[in-house]
Order: sequence, then structure tokens, then C-alpha cells
Amino acid sequence: MLKFLCFLIFLTPLCVFSGFWWLICSLLFFVSFVYMFFFPYFFCWGGLGYIFGCDLISYGLIFLSLWICVLMVLASESVFRLSYFSGFFIFVVIVLTIMLYCTFSSIGLLSFYIFFESSLIPTLFLILGWGYQPERVQAGIYLLFYTLLASLPLLVGILFVYNSLGSLCLFMLCGNSSLVGGLFYVCMIFAFLVSMPMFMVHLWLPSAHVEAPVSGSMILAGVLLKLGGYGLLRVFPVLFKFGFSFGIVWISLSLVGGLFVSLVCMRQTDLKSLIAYSSVAHMSMVIGGIMTLSYWGVCSSFALMVAHGLCSSGLFCLSNITYERFGSRSLLVNKGLINLMPSMAMWWFLLSACNMAAPPSLNLLGEIGLLSSLVSWSWCLMFILVLLSFFSAAYTLYLYSYSQHGSFYSGLYSCSLGYVREFLLLFLHWFPLNLIILKVDVTVFWV
Repeated sequence: MLKFLCFLIFLTPLCVFSGFWWLICSLLFFVSFVYMFFFPYFFCWGGLGYIFGCDLISYGLIFLSLWICVLMVLASESVFRLSYFSGFFIFVVIVLTIMLYCTFSSIGLLSFYIFFESSLIPTLFLILGWGYQPERVQAGIYLLFYTLLASLPLLVGILFVYNSLGSLCLFMLCGNSSLVGGLFYVCMIFAFLVSMPMFMVHLWLPSAHVEAPVSGSMILAGVLLKLGGYGLLRVFPVLFKFGFSFGIVWISLSLVGGLFVSLVCMRQTDLKSLIAYSSVAHMSMVIGGIMTLSYWGVCSSFALMVAHGLCSSGLFCLSNITYERFGSRSLLVNKGLINLMPSMAMWWFLLSACNMAAPPSLNLLGEIGLLSSLVSWSWCLMFILVLLSFFSAAYTLYLYSYSQHGSFYSGLYSCSLGYVREFLLLFLHWFPLNLIILKVDVTVFWV
């Protein structure tokens, strides 16, 4: 584990040199591919030290973090081209990668909490430093206040665990059900529900996405939302008995909220806002699957987290590609794009199909598993799950058809059809998303 961490740390001096942008990008690709060959073919912890370790859950999310951070650099070519503090930008991206790597490989609850909160600081720098509108300050404050205030009870809960059990190692807490109490249960999971985010505590996410640059939106949708799901998977072995009692509250709230958010998506005219709200709808199913505490629910939630990280990140890249050309994210301006950018319409279709869980994407595997686990938990959820799946397809088709078809905006004359860098960027989102389903044991058979 330490060799990859040292590699990332030693990349930071290269940020001083302005001409080393593509070298750093190539080295990040290299470390991602090397990490791919360290897949743990066992169902316990490996690479253990006093602080860091890795199992199959950690491996998948660390690899997703490395992959999305490489694509962030590739998508932010305009920062390098305009010399807009490009050295500091790449430094922030590398620091964020290190924080995420340490978060997912921590084997202690306290170190996990520290790195979990520290990953918000580089994200805040991305939003405040390279955001587009002055409202980015308000979006940054929303991000900090929602996540930090919700995390304070988690710190109290971690200290209570240490006081009661004398240990904070994750694999030593499994199966220990001596910690009981409704207040303790809520303290331990509320921070993760805000981070995912769950309906009613999701207001920070659309504003952060709308004001963030493309790199900020990619890392928010691709990895930072998954921190909440990862945290729930880690703390539920301690809260197993209480989870059965309170699961109905969170499942009902998340699924009904996901349905409401799906209806909100149908009324959006901002590209990034629509994709951000669709993330809330998808993560509501992830919350429901984890709260069932069943084998298929937990495994399918993990599969959908990985799939959503790649799919939503690709959709944010597409919205940024049109924004760079037309200077607007409004669907009233970005319509009829198939007339102006026919080659890019194919990528809109492919990623939109993945977003509504069309085969052979990993989203299909995750959603089928979640539907079966939730219906087996309670058949009463069948009606709301049907509506949730229907509106998921409806707002995705609304996004695709409204942006690609119809007459294009009369104020536009021509634009670039697309660069090789952009096609490569979109391919590197779409290809793993459809390739992983050929080896599903990476995402499901690890419990």
C-alpha cells in the first residue's frame, strides 16, 4: 500500500514546472494501470500495516479514485492552455488523490474520519479557485457546513467506540454488537447519509455541482459521494442489530425522496443541475440497498456506486464540452446539438443509455440486484421502485432528446465537432463501465 502512496507524494514537486502537465497525467495513468494488477484475490484484508490496509471494497474504490483523478486532469486542459494557475491546480488534484487513497485504505475509524474530512479541503479549493460564477462562494459554504456539521456526531461516536471497546480497527469491530442505543446509531451514520446525500440533506450537492469546474463535478459525482456509502459499509458491522430496527425509516425516506427528486429532474433546464439531481435519485437506491443489510443489497449497492461514479462523471464531461463551446449550460441554448456536433451525439447516447441502466452496462447489474433485494425485503416497495425506474429512464431520455434533437439555437453558427482528447476522455469513462460486467466478481462476490 505504501509504494503507491509514496509514488503519489513524489509527484507533487513536478507541479512547480509548468511544462510537466502531460508528464504528470501520463504518470497518473501509469500508477492506475499498475494498481490494477494488485487485485486482491482473497476475501480478507491484505497489505496490512498499523494504519493502512486493503480489501475488495477498498480496492474497487481506490482504483475508481485513481481513474477519476486522471480523467480530471485530462478534462481540465483549458486550465493548462490558459495558464490559469495550472501548477497549483495539478497540486490540488494530486493532494486530493492522496487524501482519497488514504481514506479508502484506512483500517482505523479515527484515521478514516480525519482523511474523510480532509478530502473536502482540496474539493473546496477546486470550487472556489476554478468555479465559474461568484455564487461559488455560497456553494462552498454549503458544502462545508452540511458535511462538517453532520460529521461532528460521528467524531463523538468514534470516541465512544474507543472508550467502550478500546480499539478502532475496522476488522476487530466486526460482529461486536455490545454497542447499542438509538442516539449512537444515528451519530454513526448521519454523516455518511449527508455525504451520499440522502433526500432532505441533499441541498448542498446541486449548488456545488453547478458552481464547480468540470474537475470538481467529476470528483464530487465520481468519488466523494461514494465516501458515504463506503462509510456505511464499514460501520454497519458494529450497528448490525440496530440496523434491522431502523432500516425501514431510511429505506422509506430515501426511496420516496428519490421519487420526488426524479420528478424535480423533469423540470430542470440546466444540464449540470439535471445530472446532479439524477445523482441524488441513484444514490437513494444505494442507501435503500445498504439498509436492507442483505447480501444482494450490499453487493449491488457497491456495484451501482462504481457504475454511477463512471457514468455521472462522463455526463458532466459532456456538459462541460458543450459549455466550453456555447458558454451556457441551459437546455434552451444547448438544443439540436446533433446538427452541430454529430460525432458527440453518439457519446451522449451511450452515456445516457448507461445512466438509465441499459445493457450491457454495470448500472444494469447494480439496479437489478437492488430491485430484487428491496422487493425481497418488502414487496410493498414494488410500486415505488417501478415509478423510480420509470422516471429514471424518463429524465434521461428528456436530457438526451431535448439536447440533441430539434432546431439548434439561432445565435450559433458553427463550433468544433470534438477533439481527440475529448473522445479519449469519454471513451475512458464508457469502456470500463461496460467492460466490468464481464467480470462481476470484482463488484459483487466479496461479502
